[in-house]
Amino acid sequence: MTGLPQTNIQRINDVLSNKILIVEDEALFARAVAKHLKKAGFDCECAENLADARALAKQFLPDLVLLDMRLPDGNGLDLIAELVDKNIKVIVMTAYGEVADAVQAMKLGADDYLKKPIDLEELLLVIKKNEKAFELQTSLDYAKQRNTHASDSVQLLGDSPAMQSVRMQIDRIAQLGHLIDAIPPTVLISGETGTGKDVAARMLHLTCAKKEKPFVHVDCASLPAELIESELFGHEKGAFTNAVTSRPGLIESAEDGTLFLDEIGEIPFALQAKLLNVLERRVVRRLGSTKERHVPARIIAATNRNLHQMSNTGQFRSDLYFRLNVLSLTMPALRERVGDAVQLAKHFMHLTEKRYGLTTHSLSVSAVEAIQDYAWPGNVRELRHQISRAVLLSSQPTISAEGLALPNYAVEMASQQGDDSNAVPTLDAAEKGMLISALETSHNNISKAARHLGITRMKMRYRMEKHGISL
Repeated sequence: MTGLPQTNIQRINDVLSNKILIVEDEALFARAVAKHLKKAGFDCECAENLADARALAKQFLPDLVLLDMRLPDGNGLDLIAELVDKNIKVIVMTAYGEVADAVQAMKLGADDYLKKPIDLEELLLVIKKNEKAFELQTSLDYAKQRNTHASDSVQLLGDSPAMQSVRMQIDRIAQLGHLIDAIPPTVLISGETGTGKDVAARMLHLTCAKKEKPFVHVDCASLPAELIESELFGHEKGAFTNAVTSRPGLIESAEDGTLFLDEIGEIPFALQAKLLNVLERRVVRRLGSTKERHVPARIIAATNRNLHQMSNTGQFRSDLYFRLNVLSLTMPALRERVGDAVQLAKHFMHLTEKRYGLTTHSLSVSAVEAIQDYAWPGNVRELRHQISRAVLLSSQPTISAEGLALPNYAVEMASQQGDDSNAVPTLDAAEKGMLISALETSHNNISKAARHLGITRMKMRYRMEKHGISL
């Protein structure tokens, strides 16, 4: 048995912090292994037989068991299934000539095996290798679970003609993907911030034949400028300072699923040529590598900027723009989706109630009017945030227009103008004056005042509440 250099011990300790149970009937050997593992930062316990091992597995709750095959009260094979059922990793230790036992152990679910006499450095390397494999599998399982949950909640709500058109376009693009065996054409989704471009991209992914494959969402605007090339294209070991290992980029990570390049207009001009090469040749080359890797992923891009105009002014490569814009999809602003805002508001209201375990809320007539009349410059994202805020802060089961706390830009401008008598009245001030005049003319009869102004009684009530007019 050999020792392990302190530098190696420290490096492994930086990665791992597991509890290890050593099941070995040779007490001196077991204590020696435990001593060295503790120096490497592990919490260790020893058991000399199967009975003690079962008891310690319940009390100590190990992450890993080093298991000898020949024990005083039975064969270590008898314990493997129990440990695997508890999600405990197992590395078996076999003597020379017990290869058959090692094979059987692997079939029962053991993660690895070592032949005696055990070399400590080899043991630590095997532990590290299995830990990394476990972490990778856990990460992949989490990503798949997260994508599954995200996919379950993906919806493009709204019955307006604008949204019906969007859904028809998505269905048509999906059909094109099923008609051919090749990679589906690139799609460019445009629209204002908060219109749901990411939802449309995920819908396109879910309607394709490879919906079970990865969906990699890359927010180009949030990638650090100094790391964006490495993040997208990956790098080889030694490609730059601190590149201690090789790493695939986000483009490679999409595999044969979908790569969603959100806010594509924020990609630095210097990298646009490299991205164009990926789109045209369907290969990617990591930083510091001469090897090209195939890119089978479907690519969807999105932007809230006018790429055509940017290409005309030299801010965005025109060849990349035309290569991205094979198929285009425009997400309408919420103000263009007549009737959808209230439907979405009720949906977000129920989601917030469910998430926080709150009682059911409803929208007052004035709140409905406010939602319909507001321009929603932040679109669906702004609507969701305002509704969630209103539900969380509401002390009543009915949410009023005041409870929505929608921004009032006209009032802010009026306050900035101060008492300047020569200032042009704001739209808000003019509207309030018209309301008061109509009420005075109709002797405070709201219905008559509404008819005089050419609006409904509900809108009249909402505007009175909005301006603080009471009778």
